[in-house]
Amino acid sequence: MFGRWDGLYLATCDVEIQEFGEAKGYPVIMTADTHTRALDRVAEAAGKCGVDLDDDDIVVCVQGDEPLLAEDVIEAVVRPLEDDPAIDGTMLAVPIIDEAIYRNPDMVKIVHDIKGDVLYTSRAPIPYAKTFSPEIGAKRVGGIFGFRWAFLKWFTETPESPLEITEACDSNRICDNGFRQRIAPVPFRPYFSVDSPEDVKVVEDALANDLLWGRY
Repeated sequence: MFGRWDGLYLATCDVEIQEFGEAKGYPVIMTADTHTRALDRVAEAAGKCGVDLDDDDIVVCVQGDEPLLAEDVIEAVVRPLEDDPAIDGTMLAVPIIDEAIYRNPDMVKIVHDIKGDVLYTSRAPIPYAKTFSPEIGAKRVGGIFGFRWAFLKWFTETPESPLEITEACDSNRICDNGFRQRIAPVPFRPYFSVDSPEDVKVVEDALANDLLWGRY
């Protein structure tokens, strides 16, 4: 699917990351160091990337702490936007089958409606269940998001919202203002992000058995 993209860029405010990317030959866009949310950084970078974006064009944010991503999870985030013009934003939704992940505040959980539109995201274990099991259908945010350019511009021009600040979840800015993102669900797989120093060993162990990573 990557042949369809007009551009692929590394967005950062960190000089060390910039130098690493440029040494690898990646196109790097330097952004302000005042962003507290990844989506605000992506919106700035998209506006500076040199591509003449139409309002309906799709901008995808892949957060840098997601080393286990694969082409199919990016495709899952893009597909709803291509299939339904009424959808303005999507987020990767990964099933939770482990209670430790369900209760881990570093993992942002999703509550959504029957259609799959996000109602709320939280670092708390939601949906609440007295006894955890995979059957409660809990999902967590994978760090991949898709937006139509017009909606991403709206997002970054809108102030941080109360629930966004309280939960430290930027998607709550969307919910707080009466809009919705559609989840992009994927089947369960080992999928870990690096949210704390302790996560590095977990991710390294997972990468050792990851077929895609083994090709690099």
